[in-house]
Amino acid sequence: MFSKADAYERYMGRWSELLAPALITFADVRDGETVLDVGTGTGALARTLGARFPSVRVTGVDSAGDYITYANQKYGNDRVQYQVGDARQLEHSNGCFDKALAALALNFVPNSSLAVREMTRVTKKGGVIAAAVWDYSGGMQMLRVFWDEARALEPGVGARDEANMPLCREGALATLWKQEGLLNVQASPLMAALQFASFDDYWSPFLLGQGPAGAHVASLSREQQAQLEQRLRTRLLGEGPDRVIEMPSRAWAVRGNVP
Repeated sequence: MFSKADAYERYMGRWSELLAPALITFADVRDGETVLDVGTGTGALARTLGARFPSVRVTGVDSAGDYITYANQKYGNDRVQYQVGDARQLEHSNGCFDKALAALALNFVPNSSLAVREMTRVTKKGGVIAAAVWDYSGGMQMLRVFWDEARALEPGVGARDEANMPLCREGALATLWKQEGLLNVQASPLMAALQFASFDDYWSPFLLGQGPAGAHVASLSREQQAQLEQRLRTRLLGEGPDRVIEMPSRAWAVRGNVP
């Protein structure tokens, strides 16, 4: 039986870790800095920062207490710490971080403008605020394939498709950054190749109830789940044998400086 944290790791956490190095480079994080990881989930970005830089200090914040407990138990140390917190009301003093990053999280935060303001408040003048979200409309192939087949079976489920989420289209993050007064705003796509060892490695995480796609699968009858599974198998493997499946994926990223 998977815990919620284990389920998230299997569904998205392992792929978040693949994207983390690109976001770290884009944000120009340097050793010795203090970094806030907003919406840390099970801690992929924070633990990647801690592993890459021997003197960086990272604080990961997430509203899900079970994710934070998991991250602290598996990855917490004297330089990488995880705390329960609300991205829209951070319990940190003004200007206490060199950089604030949010990986694959802001599109899930109600009123993301408040989160950006809080990230700006707790970051030093001139510091970097950076974020990335998956391009759900076409670039995040793992989910684009899923929703294409789910909608083919039941057209009415389109409203659940992550492609409808805020901030996930090109330019949306940059617009938000400029609206919130950040300077030197730069946007860029970040690429990651998601590799699945087999079809089951691709399909089985959807059965764990994580995210909108997992919630959709959980709402289906067993017969409907089997139909969706077969459509996806045919889409990804054709009539051929099981094999490694590699899916290129794209996230939209933005960075800006605190005025």
